[in-house]
Amino acid sequence: MEFRALARSLAVLLAIVAAFMAACLAAGAALGEIGVALRAFGPGVAAGLLLLMFGLYQGKRKGKPSLSPRGGYLFVVLAWTLAAALGATPFVLSGAIPSWVDAYFESISGFTTTGASILTDIEALPRSLLLWRATTHWLGGMGIVVLTVAVFPLLGIGGRALMEAEAPGPQVDKFTPRLSDTAKILWLIYLGLTVAQTVLLMLGGMDLVDAVCHAFATMATGGFSTRNASVGAYGSAYIEWVTIAFMVLAGMNFAVHYKFIRLDFKPLAEDGELRAYLMIFLSSVALITLALVRGGSYGSGADALRGAAFQAASILTTTGFATADYLLWPALAQAALFALMFVGGCAGSTGGGLKVGRVVTLFKMGLSEMRYLMNPRGVYGIFMNGRYLKKNIVYDIAAMVFLFFAASIVSTVVVASGGYDILTSLSATLACVGNIGPGFGQVGPALNYAPLPDFIKAWLSFMMLLGRLEIYTVLIIFTRTFWRA
Repeated sequence: MEFRALARSLAVLLAIVAAFMAACLAAGAALGEIGVALRAFGPGVAAGLLLLMFGLYQGKRKGKPSLSPRGGYLFVVLAWTLAAALGATPFVLSGAIPSWVDAYFESISGFTTTGASILTDIEALPRSLLLWRATTHWLGGMGIVVLTVAVFPLLGIGGRALMEAEAPGPQVDKFTPRLSDTAKILWLIYLGLTVAQTVLLMLGGMDLVDAVCHAFATMATGGFSTRNASVGAYGSAYIEWVTIAFMVLAGMNFAVHYKFIRLDFKPLAEDGELRAYLMIFLSSVALITLALVRGGSYGSGADALRGAAFQAASILTTTGFATADYLLWPALAQAALFALMFVGGCAGSTGGGLKVGRVVTLFKMGLSEMRYLMNPRGVYGIFMNGRYLKKNIVYDIAAMVFLFFAASIVSTVVVASGGYDILTSLSATLACVGNIGPGFGQVGPALNYAPLPDFIKAWLSFMMLLGRLEIYTVLIIFTRTFWRA
């Protein structure tokens, strides 16, 4: 029963991915690219139809298929791995990226919302492929599994194990008693913000395809642009400020957006993570602006403020867009951006990284330990948003952060084995495991990952998956306990 449920769930998810391929095929036809669109998306759409038929056939058999928590973890890892494999086929079949390793790197970078690219001339790609590239971001942003959970009730499949194994953050915030309804609300908010940004970008002069692609990449905190020079290619202060605003929104917990829609503004005063997130963003913008003004990197203070706000939002939320080559900025500004690579967005956001909530919790844990050293007889608790955090939750966060850094150290050594300097090796690792995209050194915002050897690209693809699925979900399937359970 477990295998049947796993196979059927994977078939449904991949069929959903193929449905979005069909949409890109239709867009290609509308854009006058029917030949390349058929070659790129045709086989994937056909495969999706077969998978959907398989899923429906399995649903007619006796017994309701269900997944245990163990099956949920396995499903999530296989889902992202196979979705990236299916997503790579349009790049290879169209001839845009002939190498399967490169195509898979580009695809999983999209689905994990990392935004690390091997493309040297993005603008040479057909528009339908650029749209698909952005669509992988959008699907991965809120989570293709969360989307599947919203669809599962129609197919008679339970989704709790999946939602708990793959959620856009360290915890699942339920707005409704049913997880499927929560998933639908998440996607409706996500869709609404995407449409709003698309309209605003079009008002700034972008055409429909560019606006949709950049809105997809922004709300997913992914960073794939349709231009070689990213958002900086437009030279528009309006477009940059709109993108800044929506990057900041995408980095917030979507539970906060839900409360705002219901005209509940208490999170602004009571949500400790949200306050810390905004404080980190604003203080980093002020510091970087000061460094840019003192260094003479911009002609005016307003331009310096905009450049600082854009790159701070881009790195903090792990979006990865660029308007300037920050490797040419003063050392203080670079140091501030490098520090932001260790933070990430809020829990329950589409952002990657460690998450602000974890950083704040560990900071409070450190303060609590220091108080205990000063007064061993005292009793000190750790609170978040007025709620006491049990020790097992704090230990879970500490263990996850340890695994994050342990994996980063190992990955840095792997990348360095290819002959790369320590800055490039470390930042490439952080950019991938944190789902950020651009790093420092030879993987800076004006460069890309194309020169890396295939074995390093394959390894960094794994690191992207590790970071997107919050470490535990991936590593747990490599333990003996998992397979003996």
